Amino acid sequence: MEAIEPLRIDIQHCRYRAMIGTGGIGTGSFFMLRGNHTLGREESRGGHFIDRRDYCKLHIVSHYVQMLLGSGFTIFPIGMIGDDEAGTALRGEMEEAGLDLSYVRTLSQVPTLFSFCFIYPDGSGGNMTTDDSASSRFGPEAVAEAEKVFAQYGAQGVGLAVPEVPLHARYALLEMATAYSLFRVASFTAGEIREMGVSRVYNNIDLLALNLEELMQLRDLEQEQSEDKPSVEGAVERVAKRHPHLQLTVTDGSRGSWSWDGQHMAFQPAAQAEVISTAGAGDAFLAGVISGLTAGLTLHEAQQLATLTGSLSVASPHTIHKGVHRGSLSRFLRESGYKVSDAVARLII
Repeated sequence: MEAIEPLRIDIQHCRYRAMIGTGGIGTGSFFMLRGNHTLGREESRGGHFIDRRDYCKLHIVSHYVQMLLGSGFTIFPIGMIGDDEAGTALRGEMEEAGLDLSYVRTLSQVPTLFSFCFIYPDGSGGNMTTDDSASSRFGPEAVAEAEKVFAQYGAQGVGLAVPEVPLHARYALLEMATAYSLFRVASFTAGEIREMGVSRVYNNIDLLALNLEELMQLRDLEQEQSEDKPSVEGAVERVAKRHPHLQLTVTDGSRGSWSWDGQHMAFQPAAQAEVISTAGAGDAFLAGVISGLTAGLTLHEAQQLATLTGSLSVASPHTIHKGVHRGSLSRFLRESGYKVSDAVARLII
């Protein structure tokens, strides 16, 4: 078996030394639909279950960050699982990856979060997630239990808030990260962005990770009268005008990604890769961004590392590709001929 190697970094001299995050911890199944046309609201479509493992957002991001940064970087997931077979299996996998599970609680007689993923033959797809799971019981009090690690790491920590736990619990994490000066990273679904409206919560975020649909949803919330610019650049311009402190990443699948560091926009094309499943690629991308920033890269450079991480992740049928680490990234970089900065190459090669 190939040795798992982290990026070429000295963690003692990195920008951050720990990540404290909340979001979904769960599992799921995959269903392959017949035909590539988009499933209609009232359509009945045939298909079959396939042998793929699904994981939820906090677990996916945490796993990749741990693999890229190594055991010297500590990750504290804050979440809840059920006392069922799925919860036991997930706890074992997270422990194996090296995550610190001090703040992952097991609830009795409550099921672990479950996601039903549907896949089109071309590899794209979506998912539906249960809303009565252990993750749905997660609240601000669970974040408060971890306050001592927020205080311990302070400005040397990353605070992460991602979907699949209630919004008010994520707000609590971002508020605590703000109180202790952590670097605050968040993502929301398009539906959550609509629900939040023009929210003050964005004041508690440093880096907002979006896909194109979510960006356009956020853009459409702005009420200022201005020339309509449906492009990514125009949307970012409008969002940045209201939230000038925000840094942004925006992904658009095989088209590539954009990053906004508060002053400049950068576009990064996707790397050419064999696509087995795109599920989880956005979370792998976010993990690459966090890892790159931790290692001292600029946001635009971290976007390059994230592109490699996300592109390699789609070569696995599972939403966590357990073969992603420095060695496989180095090999992928050589074989694909993808162009990255010298700073990114030094971390990988």
